[in-house]
Amino acid sequence: MTQRIEDYALIGDLQTAALVGRDGSIDWLCLPRFDSGACFAALLGDDENGHWRIAPAGAGDCTRRSYRGESLVLESVWETPSGTVKVTDFMPQRDTAPDIVRIVEGVTGQVEMAGTLRLRFDYGSVVPWMRRSDGHRVAVAGPDSVWLRSEPEVKTWGQHFSTCSSFTVAAGEKVAFVLTWHPSEDPRPALVDPHEALVNALEDWHAWSARCRYQGPYREAVIRSLITLKALTFGPTGGIVAAPTTSLPEEIGGVRNWDYRFCWLRDSTLTLGALLACGYLDEAAAWRDWLLRAVAGSPGDLQIMYGLAGERRLPETELGWLRGHEGSVPVRTGNGAVTQLQLDVYGEVIDSLHLARTSGLSNEPHAWSLQLALLGFLESRWREPDEGLWEVRGPRRHFVHSKVMAWVAADRAVRTLEAEPKLRGDVEQWRRMRDEVHQEVCEKGFDPERNTFTQSYGSTELDAATLLIPQVGFLPPDDPRVVGTVDAVRDELCHGGLVRRYSMEGPSVDGLPGGEGTFLVCSFWLADALRLTGRVKEAEALFEKLLSLRNDVGLLAEEYDPVAGRQLGNFPQAFSHIGLVNTALALARALEAPGQDAG
Repeated sequence: MTQRIEDYALIGDLQTAALVGRDGSIDWLCLPRFDSGACFAALLGDDENGHWRIAPAGAGDCTRRSYRGESLVLESVWETPSGTVKVTDFMPQRDTAPDIVRIVEGVTGQVEMAGTLRLRFDYGSVVPWMRRSDGHRVAVAGPDSVWLRSEPEVKTWGQHFSTCSSFTVAAGEKVAFVLTWHPSEDPRPALVDPHEALVNALEDWHAWSARCRYQGPYREAVIRSLITLKALTFGPTGGIVAAPTTSLPEEIGGVRNWDYRFCWLRDSTLTLGALLACGYLDEAAAWRDWLLRAVAGSPGDLQIMYGLAGERRLPETELGWLRGHEGSVPVRTGNGAVTQLQLDVYGEVIDSLHLARTSGLSNEPHAWSLQLALLGFLESRWREPDEGLWEVRGPRRHFVHSKVMAWVAADRAVRTLEAEPKLRGDVEQWRRMRDEVHQEVCEKGFDPERNTFTQSYGSTELDAATLLIPQVGFLPPDDPRVVGTVDAVRDELCHGGLVRRYSMEGPSVDGLPGGEGTFLVCSFWLADALRLTGRVKEAEALFEKLLSLRNDVGLLAEEYDPVAGRQLGNFPQAFSHIGLVNTALALARALEAPGQDAG
């Protein structure tokens, strides 16, 4: 049976990640990095495109599963007529080579197990040559080499270009498998002790989770989201990928399938805020430093996204041999939106660096000079139309959110110079820009008849991004225009109680056919806006509804289909989990405050 998006759990080593299905199959893994070619790509095709399943012979999905404590160590349990068995899956934090460890443990009775390892490099297109060597099964194709061993050694045989295994575990018995990748020209890496690696992995994750200083309501959901964000961090650089997957569909059978294995600047302020608020200063500093390196250079060359180390070329390609998740094609690698003009990213970068500065992170000497350069470019370009936050592939427009973020850029510069007047910069220049942007947005981006901000100048469409207007400080929450916008978005963009990014009826705003699900981070924004406008109980009810959409191990994709009752889009999605953390923290503060509106 095909696994749905929400049927997967995440394991990772802070450089790449794998998705493990409820049936015990690892159906997605890119090695050695998040953005490398996948050696298990069944997620976007079928078993012939690569997977690794270990489960009781003839069994289907596991009976139950969970992460062990506050860690990224996954435990899946099958209760069978002959006994109960547990499979523990994890990736040790990497020394030199990436490893996947799978430990099979008999709990009760005696259970016959079956394993199938089907390696297919380059997104399921390359069948490697398999051989035996020193107790290992070794797969080699071009630059890739994978070694598989078990402790104790179990019976394996080749079948249909796969490695199959069969063994039995009784109560108290353990069989461990270790799969290790390395460049094919290098010698085999040092062997990993799977049981020692498990102890170390648990200690590492529990020590990291213990650093979280948030102890308020919804802590379980907050810490699971923070662990997920940590797992999506590329350790060597501090960059955080939007998701570890590509081409999981925003509509089953549709064409809105994008590669999210890159780092988006749009996530920067919200990510930094979540990390700082929960006490993860090292991770916040690493993300800030990645940001500074990535955007260094000419302000006119600023991109909306970068590779894990700040790479700029991310050409979009279609992989025609993959049939797509549940038939959703095309499958894409790279992302053509990298060349778009999205003026809001200037505001997001400057807001992030302002937040870092005011939150006590050590100042980088060149950070302010970089902000001035970005501001100078934005001052000359903010009046132009762009593709906007949602990366539309239709005509450029004067998107209201883009203009608001231009206001944010100027406002943060003013605040910085007012607080530190010795810094270089003309505060009056940025005040004039701030006032001009504000006046234009209020005149051209607001519909007085409907009492709401619109998606773009002269349009009647609404945009969930306008919910951020009070959050970024463009207008106070009690301004009638803010309240009207929140009500309009709730009335016109909600579907099944959740929020779409923008209207999907009528002419296509984004230049793409088909539809999509509700956008989870937009629903978190609505909860934030309801809280800011005094409707705390409504915000809390919406937040708890969103929590109920998480899968059984606490993970969220990018979108949700309230009709089919399933998750959509790349998974797990950093933006969704960032929204969860920030909304939880803000709600906790509101619920503690006296005299909150009960409405």
